[in-house]
Amino acid sequence: MRWYHGYGPMTGGVLLWVVLVSLVAGAALVVALVALRGRRSGSATHVLDERLARGDIDAEEYERVRRALRPS
Repeated sequence: MRWYHGYGPMTGGVLLWVVLVSLVAGAALVVALVALRGRRSGSATHVLDERLARGDIDAEEYERVRRALRPS
């Protein structure tokens, strides 16, 4: 009598490896997505600060846009 019902004696081990590799790949994907999201700046004022620091806009433009971004 075959105790493994025709699936082979190593089926359980292979399935375990597939599950483990999937978990590790999923964890790596989550870490990568969190890292990429952390690089994006969600704040308009932060983007405005960066543009001023790079010299893309002058102080007048900075103040004008900053005032426009403030909630009334």
